[in-house]
Order: sequence, then structure tokens, then C-alpha cells
Amino acid sequence: MAACPDLSPYLAQSDPDWLELERQLAVFMSECLDNSEYFALIGAAQLNSKQLSPALESLERALLIDPDNGAAQIDYAQTLFELGQLFSALELNARLLQRTDLPEQLKPLLEQRHTSWRGFTRDLSFEAQLLTGYDDNLNEGPDSAEIKLTPSGEPILLTLSPELKPQSGPYVIVGLTSRYQQLAPEHLHNWTTQIRGRQSEDSKSDFVQFASQYSLVRSESKKNWQLSTGIAHLQLGGRSLFSGVEAAASYQIQGAGSCKPYYTVATQQQMFHNQRSLDGLESKAGIGINCDLAATRGAPQFSSEVSILSNKARINNRLGGDREGWQLHLDWRYRVFRGELRAELSFTDLNDQQPYSQFLENGAERWQHSNSISLQYHEPLRVFGKDMELLVNVYQHRQQSNLALFRTTDTTAEIGVQWQF
Repeated sequence: MAACPDLSPYLAQSDPDWLELERQLAVFMSECLDNSEYFALIGAAQLNSKQLSPALESLERALLIDPDNGAAQIDYAQTLFELGQLFSALELNARLLQRTDLPEQLKPLLEQRHTSWRGFTRDLSFEAQLLTGYDDNLNEGPDSAEIKLTPSGEPILLTLSPELKPQSGPYVIVGLTSRYQQLAPEHLHNWTTQIRGRQSEDSKSDFVQFASQYSLVRSESKKNWQLSTGIAHLQLGGRSLFSGVEAAASYQIQGAGSCKPYYTVATQQQMFHNQRSLDGLESKAGIGINCDLAATRGAPQFSSEVSILSNKARINNRLGGDREGWQLHLDWRYRVFRGELRAELSFTDLNDQQPYSQFLENGAERWQHSNSISLQYHEPLRVFGKDMELLVNVYQHRQQSNLALFRTTDTTAEIGVQWQF
């Protein structure tokens, strides 16, 4: 076998035509099968001409022959990065920076590369929303204008005060959301914080919502799981109404199919600031399925979940005592026109385990059946040189109960914009 030719003329080129260089080097590959410098050079030519898979193969071969080949290590790390193997690239680049024989002129370049690559492991974004709409029941008042009381077994009709009846009117919603993500080799950290407020003609029903949630996601070849915790707070009419602290966990089985089953459990400590007798500990355990059919153009994404619900009273004399029930949630997304249409359906059934009040229906145990439907459409916009999204939302909620005080219907429609920065 002929010896591998002298490669110095090829190494001396300051601004080579990389495709031509690869063609020239390929001619005598059979003569250089055990030459690490040769495979490092042809790998560099393939990398710089964007032939990433051949470059990866050539550079790996160079390092198999000589694991300490610094030029091959530098280009191999770059190839890994461009192929999306971020953490492998970072690990190799860190080892390069620790080499004692690293030329001084290369160290700043590798440090700059390392800093730039680490920037891809962290992302902080903000999202603002401005919506206007109309709600036919701003204060979630009961459908009936009269409530039947049964203090002594005989019914007495009580007319509700005007402020308790459903109040309708326009409103404006302003929201701000921050999202922080941090990637690690085997998991992902997410932290989302949101504040959202509504203003309308009925100031007593205006609200400010605050929520913050942290989640840890770990994905593996056959499964992934997520742990999360968060807090929530609601102000209604300028007064603190509700706070909650929650924790949840989910486990999803990965597979070759487009539909993947998952299991979830969650619990929330609920605190009602003005009526501490309503405090409770709500728990949920459910099973669901996620179907991503997006491999087919225009195909929808679909998910469904069915859960068992339990709300335990924190004090013994809470009206209705403990509550038990179930919930079914369906979520469907479809590409429409230039945007995406999302439809959500939810059905919830809750039953008190003790009489709610002797003054209502002779002390009957309350039951509540509720259902809601939400239609959301969003599509990208370009306004004043800014990337935005058009939002159109329609929502209806209906709740039935054996106690007229808890029968409500609410329909809203809104339109607005959302932009990220």
C-alpha cells in the first residue's frame, strides 16, 4: 500500500474551496486509512461545506486513530453542536479548554464558543395580552331571580338583591406572562409566572389573578415524567378572595405510535380569605392520552383525560362537608387558515357528602353538574414591524344543581392581540 501523501500543502490554504478540497482529498483516501490528520482535514472540509453526517463520520475516525488530535476535537465539537447534540458539544469543548497544549490564540475563541453554546441552555421570554370582550354574567350570578328557602319545611320564596343577579357588559383584560426554561442533559426546568386582570362596568366582579409554577421534566426513550409545584392568588373586587398551593406529578409512556397514555396526580391546598370555613384540600388522580397526528399535513392534535376528584373540608362544619366527583376533559387542536383552532370540552360532577343547609331544599345534599366549552383561534400578525398574534376566544359554562342558588350560565366572547418579547 502506498504511503499517505504529505498533507501540508492542503493545511496551508488560508481560504480554501471546501468542496474542492474534499474532492481532492477523497482521491487518496485508501492510502490514508490509518492517518488521523487526514481524516481530521477531510472532516473539516465536510463540516465547512455543511456535509454534517459525513463530517461526523470522518472526525470520529480521526479520533479513533488518535484520541488527542486537537484539530479533530475542535471540529467534532462544532459538528455535534450543528447536529443538535448540544450537551455532548459542550462537554467536549470544556475538555478542550482544559488542555495544557491549547494554543493561546485559540483559547479566547473556544471560550466565546462555549459561552454562546451555553446560552442555548437558558431562555427567558415574556408574553403580553390585551383583550376586549363581552360577558353576559360577569359576577357569576345564579340563573334564578328567586331562591326557595325551607326553614321549617314550608317553602318561602326569597327574591335576590339586584347586585346578586347576573351582570352583563363589556370588559378589558390585560395579562403579562414570563417563561424561563433551563435545559440540562437529562431534564428540563420550567418556571412560568402570570398576572392577569379584568376591568368592567361591574367593579365588584373585576379581578386580578396571579399564578406561578415550577416544573421539572425528564424524558427518556420509553417514558417521561414531570413534577410541578405552584401557587395561585385571586383578588375579586379589590379584596383577596382565594389562594392556593399545589403539587402535581405525571408519567407518560413513550412509544412508536402517535397516541401516548399518561397518568397524573395532583393536590391543592385551598384557602378562602373571607370565608375560612370553605377551606379545603382538593386532590385529583387521572388517566389520559395524548395523540399527535401532526406528521400528516393539517392533522389534529387531540388529548383526553378522565379524573377522580376529592375535596376534603379543613373544618368539620363546612357547608356540605367533603365533596367527591369526577371530571372529563377533551382538548382538540387543528391548523386552520394561517393559524390554529383549539377546542376544549370539560364535564365535572361533584357531590357533597353532608347536607348543605337546612334552609335549602330541607337540608338536601348538594350536587353540581357543570360543563364548559371553549373555542380559541390564534394566527400570526405583523403590526408596526412587530410579530404578534391575533386571538379570538368564545367560552360558555353551564352549571346545574339541585339547589337553585348554584345554577349558573355564563357566555363570553373576546378578541385581542398577544405579543412576545
